[in-house]
Amino acid sequence: MYETLLNVAQTEHVKVLYLPMRENLKGLYYDQVIALNKNIETTAEKTCVLAEELGHYYTSIGNVLDQSKIQNRKQERRARAWAFKKLVPLDKLLEAFNEGIRTRYELAEYLEVTEKFLDDAIKFYRRKYGLYCRVGDYYIYFEPLGVLKTFETEY
Repeated sequence: MYETLLNVAQTEHVKVLYLPMRENLKGLYYDQVIALNKNIETTAEKTCVLAEELGHYYTSIGNVLDQSKIQNRKQERRARAWAFKKLVPLDKLLEAFNEGIRTRYELAEYLEVTEKFLDDAIKFYRRKYGLYCRVGDYYIYFEPLGVLKTFETEY
């Protein structure tokens, strides 16, 4: 998925740079450039950070670093929502269930994201849909996380 996101950036003419940054700063987006902390160790974490920064490219305007401003917090949430939908789409949760994946660790590995990112994505969907949502013949439960396939019978 990391390579896919790099291709998205290239297609959109967004340059991705790897720079030394403070440990608590993972990435930044500004004016067609995404800077990723060169000290990020795992591909899963790079994927999550790159997705969020691409989310800023698609959804944000201006400098949103000052999170004391409500407008900036809203833009941060929109960028994270874009990343959640890109990396943890509902159809991928169903695909993972059908592949026999049952634990959060296995699911994060399958989706190529960190467990924290997965947990945040599940919380995002929980806020958006409530305890569950229906997708085709399936119910995806967000608390606790699980999938239930319905069996419709005709009488």
